[in-house]
Amino acid sequence: MPNLLQTINSPADLRAVPRHQLPALADELRSYLLHSVAKTGGHLSSNLGTVELTVALHYVFNTPHDRIVWDVGHQTYPHKILTGRRDQMGTLRQRHGLSGFPRRDESEYDAFGTAHSSTSISAALGMAIAAQQKGEQRHAIAVIGDGAMTAGMAFEALNNGGVSTSKLLVILNDNDMSISPPVGALNRYLAQLMSGKFYSAAKEVGKQVLKGAPPLFELAKRFEEHAKGMVVPATLFEKFGFNYIGPIDGHDLESLIPTLENIKHLEGPQFLHVVTKKGQGYKLAEADPVAYHGPGKFDPAVGLQPAAAGKTTFTQVFGDWLCDMAEHDPLLVGITPAMREGSGMVEFHRRFPERYHDVGIAEQHAVTFAAGLACEGVKPVVAIYSTFLQRAYDQVIHDVALQKLPMVLALDRAGIVGADGATHAGLYDIPFMRCIPNVSVACPADENECRQLLTTAYQQDHCVAVRYPRGAGAGVPVQPGLNALPFGKGEVRREGQRIAILAFGTLLYPALQAGEALNATVVNMRWAKPLDTVLLAQIAATHDALVTVEEGAVMGGAGSAVLEALQDLQQPKPVLVLGISDVFTEHGDPAKLLAELGLDAAGIQASIQKRFATLLN
Repeated sequence: MPNLLQTINSPADLRAVPRHQLPALADELRSYLLHSVAKTGGHLSSNLGTVELTVALHYVFNTPHDRIVWDVGHQTYPHKILTGRRDQMGTLRQRHGLSGFPRRDESEYDAFGTAHSSTSISAALGMAIAAQQKGEQRHAIAVIGDGAMTAGMAFEALNNGGVSTSKLLVILNDNDMSISPPVGALNRYLAQLMSGKFYSAAKEVGKQVLKGAPPLFELAKRFEEHAKGMVVPATLFEKFGFNYIGPIDGHDLESLIPTLENIKHLEGPQFLHVVTKKGQGYKLAEADPVAYHGPGKFDPAVGLQPAAAGKTTFTQVFGDWLCDMAEHDPLLVGITPAMREGSGMVEFHRRFPERYHDVGIAEQHAVTFAAGLACEGVKPVVAIYSTFLQRAYDQVIHDVALQKLPMVLALDRAGIVGADGATHAGLYDIPFMRCIPNVSVACPADENECRQLLTTAYQQDHCVAVRYPRGAGAGVPVQPGLNALPFGKGEVRREGQRIAILAFGTLLYPALQAGEALNATVVNMRWAKPLDTVLLAQIAATHDALVTVEEGAVMGGAGSAVLEALQDLQQPKPVLVLGISDVFTEHGDPAKLLAELGLDAAGIQASIQKRFATLLN
């Protein structure tokens, strides 16, 4: 344990450190962070880039009385280490361990839970207004990454926050944009000057004096804007009503701390532009921040090594299919909301750059943009995580389904996601998609079926969502070609007696194991909507009880669809619905989580034996 860092168990301890020792503390923090994440896996590049900024914020502001909202929350590991969770970092993203994101129930220093991007300014503004209304003297600080600034919600919040008189500070953590001229001593001086009392007072006096001579006032105003424009990227944020300060070197504590201390005493909404470097201090991560964005366990002295060849993941299946279908159909376009690597679109981007569209972290825009393309006969494929599609729900209804526009929604990360936890678990897509007219939902059971159902979806004249999980499945070899499966049709995979298990998606394989142990029929339903009611009627007529299995929310899910269909068919049967109950899932190993939820083979078998014991005797 480094000597200085081990004395820091709270921000109060940090604030007792002499300022001249803070750079050494930051170095220790960065080293501890690197070696800790190397042992557990997790987000690395973004956290290496926020070390000094985190130190400065907790040093200058009185946290937790002053609120800090981090956006996106995967840049908060230094924050966790400095706020009493240093010794728990070995449990990061593991079951019953620390979350990889801020959580209000984990620490009083986590003012707001953030894992989906672009929410920080809205939340911090709410906190600032609440403090103002209650007569409390506190600051609310939103730390937002430059990628998160691409979302409309961030600008909606800026538009609202700019007319506020509350103590709101927005910090843009800019780790990707090009800054010209380069950040250096001049910019440090100007940032401190612009945040200082003298500059603010002088500017206000100048306004009052020159208002009596409108031409001179307008000339002075234009001169100030042009002068600032020479040393800052733009005056955009001042147009929203914020006092813009920066850009400033986010790794220079001698620049950060005086600037933040000056900002503390300014009135009204403030905007600080901080420039940082992803992977700062670890050369391998600096050189390839994407590879080190969310690595698994590795040796920091060696760096990431090529992984041994394993099973093909569903994401890889999608990426290969997308390239093959694009080769076949020149009208295909691929769309992603800033998830090129995560959604498996790197090769598509390389081979078809004119047909690849990364719209930034803007899920709503992605869906309506796709709708506009579909209106003109182009064939859009939107690759989006299940949990991120939730942010574009109105667009799916209003802009796509209502107009019966054809497109494929490739829903990656459907079901349990593991270490990222509840914020990224794709458990709600079946309930929220199947209730929309002109929308279908396919649930492939394995890698080969995923490719086939993507082709089936692409051939339809309406919106079809194909949901598939993170990682690999059963390891079924993927057949080449663009072969489709029958639309809306399932298949019987095992003939048994008395009990039939209806499986939706990859839980087919544990269902087959349970079916073998219980001599139950097992059906691969494939589609949550439209449901194969012909096959369902046949199964209901020849079995005493049914069991539905899905890796998703049971309320309104595929099991609910089966119950509704049986009622319409006037074939009442006892039905056991297995899936995720009315709770949020925690983070941890996916296989262990499924076992805890009773959705592995043993759990499915045990639930059936408990519910239908008399049918099994």
